[in-house]
Amino acid sequence: MNKRAIPLVDLSQFLEGDEQARSEFVEQIGSAFQNIGFVGVKNHGIDQNLIDKFYRESKDFFALPVEVKRKYEIQGIAGQRGYTSFGKEHAKHSEVADLKEFFQVGQEGVGADGKQPILDNVSVAEAPEFLPTAIELYRAFEKTGISLLRAISIYLNLGEDYFDNEVIKGNSILRTIYYPPITRPPASAIRAEQHEDINLITLLVGASAGGLQLLDKENEWRTITPEEDEIVINVGDMLQRLTNNYLKSTTHRVVNPPKEEWHMPRLSIPFFLAPKVDMDLTCLESCIEPGHAPNYGPITAGEYLNERLREIGLKE
Repeated sequence: MNKRAIPLVDLSQFLEGDEQARSEFVEQIGSAFQNIGFVGVKNHGIDQNLIDKFYRESKDFFALPVEVKRKYEIQGIAGQRGYTSFGKEHAKHSEVADLKEFFQVGQEGVGADGKQPILDNVSVAEAPEFLPTAIELYRAFEKTGISLLRAISIYLNLGEDYFDNEVIKGNSILRTIYYPPITRPPASAIRAEQHEDINLITLLVGASAGGLQLLDKENEWRTITPEEDEIVINVGDMLQRLTNNYLKSTTHRVVNPPKEEWHMPRLSIPFFLAPKVDMDLTCLESCIEPGHAPNYGPITAGEYLNERLREIGLKE
């Protein structure tokens, strides 16, 4: 049996366990994020039936004709809601577009500050259950993500609720990604070139096909193969920045399958847990060594998001 590329933790230890079980979970996830930047989570509380339903809804949406899907591509919002067509997004240090198309769903309703979100979600007339199912899954991901951040907050000695007011009704995104079958040898593109995520943490349910890899400390690519009913969590750049590189936002990619599997599409559903746009990402004092300057200057989450969206080609 192949050795796992990432550790596996049990969220029920934190949610339902005694003080010792909770402490063990905090140490396990904190250590994984400090040393690897990735962890697998079981007993995560997200209903598999709901995940399966959104996979079906997503497949039906991406099967629509291109001209129909493009009705839901909203100009001027950097792909933050609705559809983004094939070949639009590229990794930060790449000029070659990834081999994917995607659809994004954001926060619904009234925000924690009593204001409506700036952007509305996009309904799909040809798939009436697509958006309601996405919103239900969004809520489930958000709940689990907040629990994980509480454990991380304890690990950082910030108290359990440090992130709560920043992420509850925050700027998180549910993205469903479709990598179509590869019909001819790609010149240089892969399904998703090596990159780091922008947000605090990412929650990813198992994709319909393999290909996810992380770059380890020895500069070698390791394949991540989630077990059944496991979600994969990784640190994003916002959390790395906030912790002054104490927690690692690890480089990862989605490689093309072997040629005999080119005919197989890949569907992936990540949830990017992000704070409100006005969260201060200034490095935590507790993560800065005495006598050393922080690795990053002050910036808000919204400013940082806009900077990164320009770098990956979604924003002018």
